Amino acid sequence: MRKLLALTLVCAPILTPQDNTIHVALDATDAPRRLFHTHLTMPARPGPMTLLYPQWIPGEHGPTGPVVDMVALTISANGQRIPWARDNVNLFAYHITVPEGAAALDIHFDQISPPESGEFSAGASTTEALAVIAWNQAVLYPQGPPADQLQYQATLRIPDGRKFGTALPVARESGNEIEFEPCPLNTLIDSPVSTGKYYRTVDLGRDGSIAHYLHIAADSGRATEISDDQIQHYKNLVAETGALFGARHYRSYHFLYTLSDHVASFGLEHHESSDDRVRERALLENSAERYNADLLPHEFVHSWNGKYRRPAGLVIPDYSEPMKGNLLWVYEGLTQYLGEILTARTGLLSHRDLRERIGIIAAELDNAPGRLWRPLEDTAAAAQLLYDARDDYSNLRRGVDYYDEGTLLWLDADVTIRQLSNGKKSLNDFCRLFYGGPSGAPELKPYTFDQLMEALNQVEPYDWAAFFHKRVDSIEPHPPMAGIENGGWKLVYNSNLPDMLRVDEDEKREWDFRYSIGLILKEEGRVDDVIMGSPAQKAGIAPEDKVIAVNNHAYSGNLLSEAIDATASGPAPIELLIKRGEFYSVHKIEYQGGNRYPHLERDESRPDVLSKIMEPLAKK
Repeated sequence: MRKLLALTLVCAPILTPQDNTIHVALDATDAPRRLFHTHLTMPARPGPMTLLYPQWIPGEHGPTGPVVDMVALTISANGQRIPWARDNVNLFAYHITVPEGAAALDIHFDQISPPESGEFSAGASTTEALAVIAWNQAVLYPQGPPADQLQYQATLRIPDGRKFGTALPVARESGNEIEFEPCPLNTLIDSPVSTGKYYRTVDLGRDGSIAHYLHIAADSGRATEISDDQIQHYKNLVAETGALFGARHYRSYHFLYTLSDHVASFGLEHHESSDDRVRERALLENSAERYNADLLPHEFVHSWNGKYRRPAGLVIPDYSEPMKGNLLWVYEGLTQYLGEILTARTGLLSHRDLRERIGIIAAELDNAPGRLWRPLEDTAAAAQLLYDARDDYSNLRRGVDYYDEGTLLWLDADVTIRQLSNGKKSLNDFCRLFYGGPSGAPELKPYTFDQLMEALNQVEPYDWAAFFHKRVDSIEPHPPMAGIENGGWKLVYNSNLPDMLRVDEDEKREWDFRYSIGLILKEEGRVDDVIMGSPAQKAGIAPEDKVIAVNNHAYSGNLLSEAIDATASGPAPIELLIKRGEFYSVHKIEYQGGNRYPHLERDESRPDVLSKIMEPLAKK
């Protein structure tokens, strides 16, 4: 892990941003060859000066700025080249001396987009047919002033014949060149652009004067063919978020939906847009559609929870100061819960599908021995480490569990409010109180843990601090199940494979036997993970082993599933031939019980609060 420290360096004052605008011209015509060319014109005064490349990227919760892919940097003034030196500690900082008589710098550099690799916006972002442009990779900025006080004027050149989408207001277009209206640096970096040869923009409707758009860029024309039903679900999303929060803190909103098998797959929130990337046929195949159902709802909710309201530790003046992620169980966890619930309220998933998804989440977390040493809060505090953690022994390590455990945590809080108020209040009331207020242009209102607790107590008085400290800060062997149980359901296991687990297996290209013998296998038989204490782990099998044969027959996922099924009525052999590096060995798994899969089953002794939570809020 590379740990970089930001230095406080003395440098000559620059001209105030009110008097000076930094111009950035980004040439993306070489995007199909994975190259972007930047030219910056930056006002400056003679003397020492430090330029910074954005390091800590909002929403990515870590020092993920891809400075390693910034190349061919040259800096000049008055036609004379200026030497630069990288800082020995903060590798995102460049020191120069502006010569006498100079009033501006000319800065050129290229940015390389990696080929089919990487995480988040630093990952692969271009193909022959499309590109997603992250402005943090196209700028340098002077050390000193906060990002919201640095004014930038951006222009962009894209390949001929391409269309584009962005939340950044456009001043004018000419051919393949777009000039954007001047804006502060934090607004520029918060406004990515998608562009493509196969491109479709769908109008999702207005709330008053506020427009919403879905911009689809794909690697084929067929992949952009969104159905009328899918469009209606996203129109429902606009309506449901309005009913949930009661206000919109953006001028317009743009979903940048990229469909490709050759770019990094993720979702990244911005205040007036989101960068959402899935595989090419995600709109065409039911499995992929259901697998990704919560992606756009999740990122959209972030406009309120994460952008408008943000934990104080995640608010930094520019992009060089480390973020503190201890409240990510709110930033991401509550967003995960609301995004999941919105899939049912909008019709993106059926109630049954969402119940199955919640059951799978509960079971995965309940079968993670890492809970016995690592509290949920530490998964948030260590987020910048865990995003890059490997899959092997992940059940022992724990990953960024504040996402999925956030679903259970905030379901518990929602059901608790409903019980305490006899059904008169819910988490919906908290959302309107904490994230509502007057609609308008983007703004940021930081908050602390104490302020969060105060708002919950305004909705329904309770010892909310103790409620969350127990579930977040302490070692708990089981995830918070009270929301499910008090919501009228219970987690059970049987031999029926849930549809949503089948969807997960299809999309992840894996076989999930964690609830029986304790193995998760990729298609080719590679062991992705082994549950600690499971029959497979006791038999000596480890992650990265490869299963060659099952009971002396060549391995297949179906064959192993059948061997496990055979143990349902009594002892039956499960012998696996394992290849570990250059060594082979046979491992006998001692197990009885057949295949086991998680489900939520109705508890008729309690009211069905969970189904009530899933009901739409918006009037039809």
